[in-house]
Amino acid sequence: MSVSASMVKELRERTGVGMMECKKALVAADGNAEAAIELLRKSGQANADKKSSRVAADGRIAIAVDGNKAAIAEISSETDFVAKGENFVGFAEAVADAALSSSAEDVDALSTTRLADGRTIETARTDLIAKVAENILVRRFKRVEAVDYLGNYTHGARIGALVSMSGGNAELARDVAIHVAASNPLCVDEDGVPADLLERERRIIAEQAAESRKPPEIVEKMVTGRVAKFLREITLLGQPFVKDPDVSVGKLLKSADATVNAFVRYELGEGIGKKQENFAE
Repeated sequence: MSVSASMVKELRERTGVGMMECKKALVAADGNAEAAIELLRKSGQANADKKSSRVAADGRIAIAVDGNKAAIAEISSETDFVAKGENFVGFAEAVADAALSSSAEDVDALSTTRLADGRTIETARTDLIAKVAENILVRRFKRVEAVDYLGNYTHGARIGALVSMSGGNAELARDVAIHVAASNPLCVDEDGVPADLLERERRIIAEQAAESRKPPEIVEKMVTGRVAKFLREITLLGQPFVKDPDVSVGKLLKSADATVNAFVRYELGEGIGKKQENFAE
């Protein structure tokens, strides 16, 4: 059976796959559009397997909110160009929505969750890989539930933050989410600082202070002061508030009778080594 240009065009509109791939699939399926779609999906899975080893260090942070519950997800692509595309943005938002409504506890479990169009996230992912010809990954997600107020903020598509707050108000919760996105605290307060991190920092500070050759009691005061400064820098409550550096976040919350119970901050590509291309070469 001959394959017409209109048949190829219609299949491309339905699948988003390139014209040549659509024509090849239609020829192989003897002009049957549904069979051609199945062939393209199988091909998409094969392409996804081939691309799975390629570094996906770009992408998008997406947040979904429903009342006092929210989910944040990182969906990765290889390039910023694909990350800004309508298809990728729609997929990222759908993943965040699914993460919010699902009971899945990890990415593998989430991948079997069905989207509004009936496809699983994994099927939608491989279909998207076939369209954009890049590796696409659902890298991580997390849900947050607030007691009173939930703050959320995204800085472009590269940084996102969620804050669970007791007391205060919605505006304060959002302001604290903005602060978390901008200042990247490690934890809420000193109690949340990992013991090994604190011990390592204390040891480094002590070695530096000892080089001053000052009396031991002075060195001890120097160490105590620098450790306190370190803790202020990495804890949410100790940091100067990004909108008013003259007041700490801790004092800001106290004045509003508010408590931050938890926060999540995702930054795109954290921990991923991105390959650098030299196009001149």
